[in-house]
Amino acid sequence: MKAKIKKGDTVEVISGRYEDKGKRGEVIKVQPQEGRVTVQGVSIRKKHQSQVQTQGRSFTPGIIEFEGSIDISNVMLVCPKCDEPTRVGVQHNDDGSAKRVCKQCGALFD
Repeated sequence: MKAKIKKGDTVEVISGRYEDKGKRGEVIKVQPQEGRVTVQGVSIRKKHQSQVQTQGRSFTPGIIEFEGSIDISNVMLVCPKCDEPTRVGVQHNDDGSAKRVCKQCGALFD
């Protein structure tokens, strides 16, 4: 399935974990084959890192925080014009190109 959300888009979390619901952030990574997206500041995970020395470099030990991926169905794209989470439509032009369109106000995303 082709994802209508792209890297760099602003999205809002509409369902999922209680502390993440309602948060907005920028999409860092899209994985369309798995149906998942990584959003900045959402679904923060912690990894306990031990000191590792590889090829002359050593990584400092400690607790590393990073964003985990969430399901693409749990986020909605935020329209830049009406500043609301909205569904996305596709508008095809005469030359064969397709543009993403806000379903509420008709503003172009691209």
